[in-house]
Amino acid sequence: MANTAIHVKHKKLILLTIAVTLLVGVIYANFAGPERKIQTRIEHLYSVDDPQFLRSMGLLLGPSIMDGNTATELINGDQIFPAMLKSIRAAKKTVLFETYIYWSGEIGNEFADALSERARAGVKVHVLLDWIGSAKIDDAVIDKMKASGVEVEKFHPLRWYNLGRMNNRTHRKLLIVDGTVGYTGGVGIAPIWTGNGQDPDHWRDSHYRIEGPVVAQMQSVMLDNWAKTTGKVLHGVEYFPSPKPVGVQSAQMFASSPNGGSESMLMMYLLAITAATRTIDLSSAYFVPDDITRDAIIAARKRGVRVRIITPGEHMDAETVRRASRGLWGELLEAGVEMYEYQPTMYHCKVMIVDGKMTSVGSTNFDVRSFRLNDEANLNVYDAGFAARQTEVFEQDLRKARRFTYETWKARPFMAKAQERMWSLLGSLL
Repeated sequence: MANTAIHVKHKKLILLTIAVTLLVGVIYANFAGPERKIQTRIEHLYSVDDPQFLRSMGLLLGPSIMDGNTATELINGDQIFPAMLKSIRAAKKTVLFETYIYWSGEIGNEFADALSERARAGVKVHVLLDWIGSAKIDDAVIDKMKASGVEVEKFHPLRWYNLGRMNNRTHRKLLIVDGTVGYTGGVGIAPIWTGNGQDPDHWRDSHYRIEGPVVAQMQSVMLDNWAKTTGKVLHGVEYFPSPKPVGVQSAQMFASSPNGGSESMLMMYLLAITAATRTIDLSSAYFVPDDITRDAIIAARKRGVRVRIITPGEHMDAETVRRASRGLWGELLEAGVEMYEYQPTMYHCKVMIVDGKMTSVGSTNFDVRSFRLNDEANLNVYDAGFAARQTEVFEQDLRKARRFTYETWKARPFMAKAQERMWSLLGSLL
């Protein structure tokens, strides 16, 4: 009996060891990127105004920069959702929609009804939802869309063969209608994005409506994930009509994914920050910069660049991220970076404006998760007029934000310092 008991105990120990080993392997696979992390600092060689900057952004890093576009900002749900729904309801051939968050509720039902109506009318409608981000959507909403002919798929659902990719989410927010009109930004489909950012239950966010040749790049970004998820390649004139210029803005749709070029978005941000000679304005919902990005920002300050950063204040959906962020502000504040915390509600914007010439908007947060783990997509617009308008929006937000000084940072209570230090060390896991 004693030998039997020892044998059973030994067997349980082996099984426990295997289980722990598998768990550690899954965690490592999810948080360790497939590529070696960027360690080399980028040297300042030219400014944003230099044609070489555009060549680097379009040839060294990303897709071609395309002329003839028009991008327009939409502020908060009261402007964003009516515009998106109007475009969906006007669709004649195709609708492609990829989003991280899609929850049930009135706005979720309204989108489902609009997409379903177009599918019943013969429009090809494709919806790609992140499996984790859309966890709060009722099956009935999805069933309604599918019954109407909408193709709905989930990105990286829980499967045994997906365990090593569970932390790779599609954080992109892309809507493309008839291959001619596109939308991107920070907004998900949920009640918190409705309204006008008027209180803590209604978030402050921006989305962007785009027309012109760059919409084809937006389409290709969405279709790449659609092909990876379904094995189907969507193409043809219904998806890629002949591009027509509709404005004067130059733009490119920049995308990144751990499955290919996981750090290309980080490289894009670093190159833009390194090229800055006058101003950097950054709106960031989740600002947890690593050593490389902090060094780039500090180097910009040493060149005399004014750097202003708006992050969420007390109204934030992830307090651990806020603490991790604050723990990293010391050397930035000491270098003269202006840090601001937005006061009225959760601040979910993701915008960077450099030297009044380049503006990058989209889904990317300024943290390791966006730079190395998520699938992200940003629209880069190279146009002084667009940058000037986004600077106006930034300064409107600035008036509703409270500045956080170096003196305030040093005077934090001991427990706050300890907690922020702990969370900042775990920044790559947040």
